[in-house]
Amino acid sequence: MTVVLIVNPFATRVTEDDVAAVENELARAGAVETIRTERPGHATELVTDACRRRSGAIVVFSGDGGFNEALNGLHADVPIGFLPGGGASVLPRALGLSHEPVAAAAQVADAIRAGRTRRIALGRVNGRRFGFAAGVGLDAEAVRRVDEMGRSADGQRPGDLAYARAVVGAIAANRGHIDPSLEVVGLGRAAFAFVANGSPYTYAKGIALQLVPDADFELGLDIVAPVRIRRRSLVWTAYALLRGHPRAADVLLGHDLDRIEVLCDSPLPLHVDGEDLGDVEQAVFEAERGAVSVLV
Repeated sequence: MTVVLIVNPFATRVTEDDVAAVENELARAGAVETIRTERPGHATELVTDACRRRSGAIVVFSGDGGFNEALNGLHADVPIGFLPGGGASVLPRALGLSHEPVAAAAQVADAIRAGRTRRIALGRVNGRRFGFAAGVGLDAEAVRRVDEMGRSADGQRPGDLAYARAVVGAIAANRGHIDPSLEVVGLGRAAFAFVANGSPYTYAKGIALQLVPDADFELGLDIVAPVRIRRRSLVWTAYALLRGHPRAADVLLGHDLDRIEVLCDSPLPLHVDGEDLGDVEQAVFEAERGAVSVLV
């Protein structure tokens, strides 16, 4: 069996030593062909090519952005695994893999040898797949603000604290008030929206943030959309969301949905898996049930 290992050498936690150790683990499952990405979008092309060549398995060593690219190139029923090379690496951790890449590679190698896979649903918004989460408005604005901070001299992206500051900054830019600015068709008006096909929505270091707690990889899409943000309710709303109790706040909720349509009063930021997709006036989310077989 050929195992195609796609490595993003620019990811936060990817080192050449770890690449060698990962290759050694995966070699227990088959002949390893390692390919490094060279530019944004390259992982999509490499996965599409691996599918065309009918590879036995695909393993991606990257951060969540690379995982997202890989899923958008997966056009055949080839089992795929994800090794945590980014700061958060939400997808592999949400699937139960170790946060340490070499340990995760050992788990994936065992899964390949045993033929052990899990079929999960994906989301799609405006034609772009996502592996665990997407957002319109505040969340996506914070993603954009973090991207604008750039990387450090050693290539590291800003961490969780920077994201938290970006959220605070986005709220402060609105003077602590965020009024309803979009319509979730069939549910009502809201200030911003979190959409997920699995849980947790993201991680802050070792803490899982269950912003959309009922989302499940075996089901359709879930949405949690706070109706509005006010200074007097900001702390309570944030507490309820971060604790995974959205019903305690003033939110719109949707569970196990096949389609979600969001109409924005004016263009708002959209992200998928922490990747900025620009501003949109409409976002159509669709569930791809049982879309891919992941190595777990």
